[in-house]
Amino acid sequence: MSAPLLEVENLKVSFSTRRGIVEAVRGVSLSLAPGEMLGLVGESGSGKSVTGFAITHLLDKAGRITDGRIRFKGQDITRAGGADLRSLHGAAMAMIFQNPRAALNPIRTVGQQIADAILAHRRLSRQEAQAEALQLLKAVQIRDPKRRMSAYPHELSGGMCQRVMIAIAISCSPQLLIADEPTTGLDVTTQKVVMDLLAHIAGDRGMATILITHDLGLAARYCARVAVMEQGRLVEEAEPLTLFHRPQHPYTKRLVAASPTATSRIEDLVPDGERLPLVEISELPPPPHGTPLLLDVRTVSKRFDDGTVGVADFSMTMRGGESVGLVGESGSGKSTTSRMICRLIDASAGEILFDGQSIGQIPARDFHRSELRKDIQIVFQDPNDSLNPRYTAFDCIAHPLLRLMNMRSGDRLRRRVEECAERVGLPRELLSRFPHQLSGGQKARVGIARAIACRPRLLVLDEPTAALDVSVQAVVLQLLNRLRREDNLAFLFVSHDLNVVRMMCDRTIVLRTGLIIEQGESRALFANPQTDYTRELVDAVPHIDPPMALAPA
Repeated sequence: MSAPLLEVENLKVSFSTRRGIVEAVRGVSLSLAPGEMLGLVGESGSGKSVTGFAITHLLDKAGRITDGRIRFKGQDITRAGGADLRSLHGAAMAMIFQNPRAALNPIRTVGQQIADAILAHRRLSRQEAQAEALQLLKAVQIRDPKRRMSAYPHELSGGMCQRVMIAIAISCSPQLLIADEPTTGLDVTTQKVVMDLLAHIAGDRGMATILITHDLGLAARYCARVAVMEQGRLVEEAEPLTLFHRPQHPYTKRLVAASPTATSRIEDLVPDGERLPLVEISELPPPPHGTPLLLDVRTVSKRFDDGTVGVADFSMTMRGGESVGLVGESGSGKSTTSRMICRLIDASAGEILFDGQSIGQIPARDFHRSELRKDIQIVFQDPNDSLNPRYTAFDCIAHPLLRLMNMRSGDRLRRRVEECAERVGLPRELLSRFPHQLSGGQKARVGIARAIACRPRLLVLDEPTAALDVSVQAVVLQLLNRLRREDNLAFLFVSHDLNVVRMMCDRTIVLRTGLIIEQGESRALFANPQTDYTRELVDAVPHIDPPMALAPA
């Protein structure tokens, strides 16, 4: 048996905060063989990412390793620094970060950034590095890679930015790759392509991989072993088939139960002790004759300044209380469509009616003055970009109440903010923290709480649970579902997670390259897709069922 590539013994990491010392990692021990893929799963704040940052020495100034030992290829790198780290980073070990937009340089093209990583460790000309960068973009399945070489990060979708990060990470063929939620922004088909690519590279080059993820199906499909972390401790470790079908630790059992499957119901995902009390809601009477649709979108199109067609001839209708899902690959036009409906960007053609009133003719820059602004709210895909870094969580949730509801600072505002935080599972003590002091899942919950603060009639959810671990996702989905039923709230649900869409949405619309490919009742559509494209989406969803719980050969 070959010697381990990576050995971590009794690792402890602490952070200095204004409230004292916080222990983020508490005695974690693990090992990794060359070419092996280890899954690291657990809730937000469990210490998964901090463990990865400690191994690669990318902790911020407030964090430090207080105990333990890290060995890489037999060498103790626990206290490594300076030139030793520069030679390790990129060439020997690399990391794919959870938030690609924050990790990419906003003022350099993606082609330049990939070439920079290559030139930092290899003696090539700039032209040769650019040629390799183009091949890497092709390898991670970016559409029209030659044109994307000259694109800036803000010009790409979240999924495309994540693929650029993966291309940078594998550019110098590192021996150890730590992938921190590498497919969070990707659709299921691209997720499968990227993970198959990473697994293939790892196998060919003997590259060891630590896959940090909250997607248990992904860990089951690709990892030889899976380790579960809770509150900074490693509580269970086993092969996927054993871990997910015969879990021993109560926390692991809860995670497995919360993972959506092709037959799950929302209420099945939440343990009995955390399940919200059922509320009997009488069926609403049919609307009087002549009552306008809540939303009526008529042949809307969007053409960008560079000539790219983002959406073409999109039409849909929604009634109050109805939930409609939008699914498709990254770049298919889902987010563009949702932003036009929310009046965050202007359509190039077509008409948008809300409650019988034309809102498509109101310029997006002026819609904040409309009385309807508070009735249409959005939960953004990336909470890191949508939360003001100078605002506390309390301020972020309070902002729409102050601007759109004319509330004033005081007890009424405080009670409403605390109520919203409680409904999305955000502990009250976190309201005083700034976004950079919150985990990815906690920031996502702040975004949801902000969106429901004004009690909107239409809530557009753009990948609302992509950053959440499965147990928190289950609670949030139940909360959203209950809110919809109680308040007759309509949902436009944009998501890559087809299991979530099936549970949450009455109807589903499938988009590809800006065009509607298929639409229909959600359960029927996913059970019997009528187009090859929809079938590919359905088949690509990873599950923790026994056939999936096997690592690739």
